[in-house]
Amino acid sequence: MDNMRMILFAALGFVVLSLWQAWQNDYAPTSVPVSFEQAAIAGNTTNGVANNNSNKNLDIPMPVMTNDDLPVSVDTSPAADSSKLQSVQRVLIETDVFNAVIDTHGGDLRGSALKQYPVESDKPEIPVILFNDLNGKFYASQGGLLSKEPTANHHSVYKTTASEYRLVDGQDSMEVVLSWAEQGIEIDKVFTFRRGQYLIDVTYRIKNNSTKPWNGRMYEQLQQKHFAESRKMLPTFTGAAISNADKRYEKIKFDDLAEEPVNQETDSGWLAMIQHYFVSAIIPESGKVHNYYSKVINTNSYVVGLYGPQISVAPGETHEVTVQVYSGPKIQEALEKIAPGLELTVDYGILWFIAKPIFWLLDLIHSLVGNWGWAIILVTVVIKGIFYPLSAMGYKSMARMRKVTPRLTAIRERYSNDKARMNQAMMDFYKEEKINPLGGCFPILVQIPVFLALYWVLLESVEMRQAPFMLWIQDLSIKDPIFILPLIMGVSMFVQQKLNPPPPDPIQAKVMQFLPIVFTAFFAFFPAGLVLYWVTNNILSIFQQWTITKRIEAEK
Repeated sequence: MDNMRMILFAALGFVVLSLWQAWQNDYAPTSVPVSFEQAAIAGNTTNGVANNNSNKNLDIPMPVMTNDDLPVSVDTSPAADSSKLQSVQRVLIETDVFNAVIDTHGGDLRGSALKQYPVESDKPEIPVILFNDLNGKFYASQGGLLSKEPTANHHSVYKTTASEYRLVDGQDSMEVVLSWAEQGIEIDKVFTFRRGQYLIDVTYRIKNNSTKPWNGRMYEQLQQKHFAESRKMLPTFTGAAISNADKRYEKIKFDDLAEEPVNQETDSGWLAMIQHYFVSAIIPESGKVHNYYSKVINTNSYVVGLYGPQISVAPGETHEVTVQVYSGPKIQEALEKIAPGLELTVDYGILWFIAKPIFWLLDLIHSLVGNWGWAIILVTVVIKGIFYPLSAMGYKSMARMRKVTPRLTAIRERYSNDKARMNQAMMDFYKEEKINPLGGCFPILVQIPVFLALYWVLLESVEMRQAPFMLWIQDLSIKDPIFILPLIMGVSMFVQQKLNPPPPDPIQAKVMQFLPIVFTAFFAFFPAGLVLYWVTNNILSIFQQWTITKRIEAEK
């Protein structure tokens, strides 16, 4: 039993160390982003580079198309440095949930600042930015139409009637129209923004004023310039994801996109770029066959996109095709309504089957109490109640072990020079007293998967991000600023340890005495919500163990 207990504590310690390192990496200080209101004042420049029509945009070859009426690629010109992307006119969009920037060069969606999600809770004026083409970065939603006839794509220059659009009070939606025309072909790229939504409709309206049919396809893609990150033991995922009829959710690392490009056909699903707490996704019209593709440019710019079925527009006719673009937080309830499987971008890892019920219960209790901290406490009580029979067995075993510890010590001393006889004598003793020497390990075993699952719930659920509790804890997703909770956790662990039978081996006993100090040091940098769970669990365990121990000691 002593060795098993040491192994379990060592395993738990390793898990805590791994999670601590991952948390530290995920929450390392980051540079403060520039808001897109500030970017607008700077004028029509990108990354500090003035407009220059001689610069070529990035080359985005498409997969080979079998239809003879269509080109094999958007543009096969040499790829240029992404820091010198062209910019013609910056169109600013403001809704109740984000500020966005569209560039008339290509009609790219190049900026999205999430107004309700500040980078830091104490700096609400600095929003999280997803799409971004400033300060050496490039993350954008691009799209257009493919055709051998005159067409508009993400290299074309559009025109617009206004440079600013704002969703005013009482207005539920607004349209931003970009126009392009050449040789009798008129194409409007229409962005539709709605109140309270991060989902944008992108509609291509094709009017054929020429004398011959126009044939083509719609395409839409996400492009991100990604820089290598430091190695982490348990990092949050950053990369691409796709969903199709065969597989609801598949993550693809950026490195894997370079080794094996995406090229598949499906009539349902979506594709996305994922990062911690946030996601950008392209959702095509369901029921129509679309082709997914990917491309790597200049080793660190990654593209995932899709192109749709063939469109044919007769002379004098108008045709519309729409695709949806989402750029915002991973709110599970909202993502479920947008597309099947999109909520799976909230990735709880291999313990998702435990994490999902925990989040569901947390969300339910939060809807009743209105505070995520109290929700964590009440969920801990529920979990403790569910596992009460199993943990009670463990505590009874430890109470009986505590009661017979002097006799076990005598056996160890009697056979100290013969380990084989000592082990046999101890096993005979356990059998005689009807004690399971491994029974005390059950409480630890029960806690480890729940602890890990709750860690991922706190780490991945944007609903928990910057959630306040009470008093000095105003953000459950980061460490306790004055380390009170970790200290309480250490004290509770020390008290709980005193209720357990001490290991007969002196070295193990000394190691166990230091565990509360070691765990307190680790938990000092863990999210306050996770420490709150552990403190609550320890207090409930102390009460349960104390009650059972007193009852066992009262027995003859």
